[in-house]
Amino acid sequence: MTASNRQADGPPEGAGRPEANGQQTEGTPRRQFVKFSFFKMDPAWRRLPTEDREQGKQEVCQVVESFGNRMLIGSYSLVGIRGDSDFLLWQVSAGLEEFNELGTALFSTAMGSYLDTPYSYLAMTRRSIYKTPDLTEPSESRLSVSPGTAKYLFVYPFVKTRPWYELSKDTRQEMMNEHIGVGRKYPSVKLNTTYSYGIDDQEFVVSFETDNPADFLDLVMELRDSKASAYTLRDTPTFTCLAMPLPKVLDSLGAQGGATLAEALGSASTTDGWTSVANIDDLPDGTSTVVHVGGEQVALFNVGGTLYAIGNRCSHANGPLADGKVEGRTVTCPYHNSKFDLATGEPLQEPAQQAVPTYQVKVEIGSILIARQPVESVS
Repeated sequence: MTASNRQADGPPEGAGRPEANGQQTEGTPRRQFVKFSFFKMDPAWRRLPTEDREQGKQEVCQVVESFGNRMLIGSYSLVGIRGDSDFLLWQVSAGLEEFNELGTALFSTAMGSYLDTPYSYLAMTRRSIYKTPDLTEPSESRLSVSPGTAKYLFVYPFVKTRPWYELSKDTRQEMMNEHIGVGRKYPSVKLNTTYSYGIDDQEFVVSFETDNPADFLDLVMELRDSKASAYTLRDTPTFTCLAMPLPKVLDSLGAQGGATLAEALGSASTTDGWTSVANIDDLPDGTSTVVHVGGEQVALFNVGGTLYAIGNRCSHANGPLADGKVEGRTVTCPYHNSKFDLATGEPLQEPAQQAVPTYQVKVEIGSILIARQPVESVS
């Protein structure tokens, strides 16, 4: 996984991944609310009968899935890595209400009575006040963020010292230029910066996505030598998280008899494995929109009456494909002009080299339905 690093007030920020809202032909993405909820399981839950634990896990999965068409949700396990948290739900939404409703629904399940939230961080996206030399992504890309496909996620709150804000903007810009130069030496690390001023205790929440933990460690070590690092007041606690589907996350909380929840769900019938995402009248010919399917962003296109559904994030730098230029059966990413086949997701033009997922689409009684799993995962 590679991506260019970009400027932020805190650590160097990665290229953003915009989300369109509603019918999209052009325009600026809306700012988003971002929530990192870390959960800890009461050990008493592991002493429950197997059937009770399995039922509780099923309920939690059903709750999270029911919110998948309203917000983005990424699931991560911390079992065996950190002692005070067992799993993370990374949530991205257009409003605060969704966080409240999801939390209420989770704690109302049978498993919810055994869950605690030792850490919870709230933030928002916004444009940075600093300039980034040779920036290739539009500034609007910083308004959106979403869980990606990297194997590892590192998260921590971040606070600057008061003297930092007393420096002139030019002085801070010079320090951040150095900061960004270091970040660009580690293209395998994708950085996201979100802002918490006035809405939570910290000033920023930063998250780093990568398939190479060693690169992240080396990046942080090198950043310690930068001038801006002297103005860091607090950047702990730091969480190392493993990305995995929610059923596997819940299976990691304790042993169970028989098949795991992930295996049980994987063997379930897929006859009802469709999600209603929009009305056909809301997607006229020549338009596109972003919908949520199973907590993932999916770009939906109407091209001459034919509907196509592909993963919204470009495989090169996570550009918003729903905002791209459509020509025939292809779409061109607005960031770096990677081109993809709408039917197969295959890259047709560099710099992208990996395909994006595609989804089955059908229309029933005026409603557009998308298969919950990408075509490559449909048995």
